Amino acid sequence: MRISDDRYSRDRLRLDLALRFIHHEARTHTIRAWTGLTDDRIRKLYRTYLYEAGGGSVARHRGKSPRQAAFFTRTLRMRREAAVFASVSSLIGLISLHALTVDRSAQPRPTVARGALLCEAFETYRSLVGEPQISFEHAVFLLGALDAGEELRMAMCRDCSGVLVTDRLTLRSPMCNDCASSRTRRPENLPVCEPVSD
Repeated sequence: MRISDDRYSRDRLRLDLALRFIHHEARTHTIRAWTGLTDDRIRKLYRTYLYEAGGGSVARHRGKSPRQAAFFTRTLRMRREAAVFASVSSLIGLISLHALTVDRSAQPRPTVARGALLCEAFETYRSLVGEPQISFEHAVFLLGALDAGEELRMAMCRDCSGVLVTDRLTLRSPMCNDCASSRTRRPENLPVCEPVSD
């Protein structure tokens, strides 16, 4: 009896997580990787709980998931949004801010527990950012890229210690956009020096 209760509980958690992923418009292969459910079961879950229950407005994306690290460093807005998601992920324990060395064997694997934390981080990010540009699939990729540390890494601004997402190969000490722009901005209300007359 106990074994069947545990199995039911595990299945329920996997189905609940799959439903959250579907609500965030995750692709089928992403849901499969994080929940362990089969493609057929995911499609049935989509049909039963969303389509038939009036949730047909949730898009089902097909094809490959995003795989370009440059997406997160391309513009000022994307750098800020990536930093917000990374910061939230660090706060809830998805990413270790102090993991500076990359040990491929120790990279965390997709699990139901981590998937629930991923949903929490994504939902928190969306509530903090007006008109967010990072989709759930992009967030999954960003989490994996930061865990791997091959292309992107988390760093801290050298001036304000804010969390940043930077290119792994950058040679300069990282600085957030706000600190960088305040350094280039001229101070206002400086006294105007007048020439001294003899």
